[in-house]
Amino acid sequence: MLNKRPEALDYTAIRIAGIEGKRYDISIRDGRFTSVKESEPGEEIESLDPTEPFAQQGLDQPAEPNQPESGLWISPGIIDLHTHLAWTDFDHADQLKRASSEVEAMQGAAFGATLRTGVTTARDAGGITPQTIRHLVRNYGSPLRVETSSEMLGSADALGTKFLEGRLAEIYATGAGWVKIMATGGLGAPAEKVLEPVFSEEEFNFIVRHAHANQIKVLVHTWGGVTIDWSIRAGVESVEHGMFLTPDQAGRLAESRTAYVSTASIYRIAADPSGVLALPPVIRDRAARAAEAHSRAIGYARSAGVRLGFGTDYATPLLHGYNLQELDTLLEYGLTRAEAWGSATSGAAEILGRGHDLGRIAEGYLADAVIWNADPFRARDAGVLRESIVSVITGQSEAELAGGK
Repeated sequence: MLNKRPEALDYTAIRIAGIEGKRYDISIRDGRFTSVKESEPGEEIESLDPTEPFAQQGLDQPAEPNQPESGLWISPGIIDLHTHLAWTDFDHADQLKRASSEVEAMQGAAFGATLRTGVTTARDAGGITPQTIRHLVRNYGSPLRVETSSEMLGSADALGTKFLEGRLAEIYATGAGWVKIMATGGLGAPAEKVLEPVFSEEEFNFIVRHAHANQIKVLVHTWGGVTIDWSIRAGVESVEHGMFLTPDQAGRLAESRTAYVSTASIYRIAADPSGVLALPPVIRDRAARAAEAHSRAIGYARSAGVRLGFGTDYATPLLHGYNLQELDTLLEYGLTRAEAWGSATSGAAEILGRGHDLGRIAEGYLADAVIWNADPFRARDAGVLRESIVSVITGQSEAELAGGK
């Protein structure tokens, strides 16, 4: 059940995920937390209606809680810092074969599925413009908050700084708040070439300087190598993927406060021969190589104290709505529950520059939240976690997110 910008909503003796041994009385007014206070002893636990909400949101009935406690838990809404809401097919050529009305309907469905899994804010890492986002939010009834980089700068744009100046102007004109640099190859590149820079160092630095001069943030797709060094020196806001990150680079990322959004689960999904993507063997082999390296890179980053951000890189209808799988991978790769959840809530909000009003259950913050019927910090896996969602609360309505137009 989606609860869109509630005018008035109160919870008595509800638990906040991650805080042991305490219950809270929480009030929401006009889409913001107006009161978050520890409950007095003896107050009743907020009760759960186990039926209607799940039918309304198209989910199966929740599994039995995996601990004896009953009642409700609340957490901040999840923030996915790297997704592709406009993509309908792994191969973009397949998307181009679809009618525009079909593509739009699939994009609208992606917004709804993403919200129902508890993601209330997303950063789209290329492929969708603010104008399209406003249209989808307004017409499909899904108040998902989305920040965008619109188009990606890649190999076709490596034609010198004068050309890049024009391309950047085009991106700014869309209203994007981010510029994405495709600094290395990805799954489409041969293993021996995947770390080679797409741009010259001069072009790379020009993009970052130009974006920052225009108050635009920068995220960098890089599998590793020298482009991570360039990113640190240039002062970009976040590096993405980075599975061949070295311990020395992790230390410098931490020192510079550059965020690292690893998007770890997508490579394991891509490498699985029986997985939902069903990719060709050559792509699966490259994904397996990336997945093998990823756990080491995340370990280096965690040990160095790098700012970690949650991102999925999910980009097809088979993946939208299953964003919580990224938590499973982060936990398997060594993060604690608190670290993994922090990367998806308060830490992600800070990376977006929204740490002052998103990502926390706190007075004055936007009431983006998820209500659970079991402790999300004790869920066995993402499947159990997803089934324990009772409702998703959004602090803003479609009209507000679409600019009221």
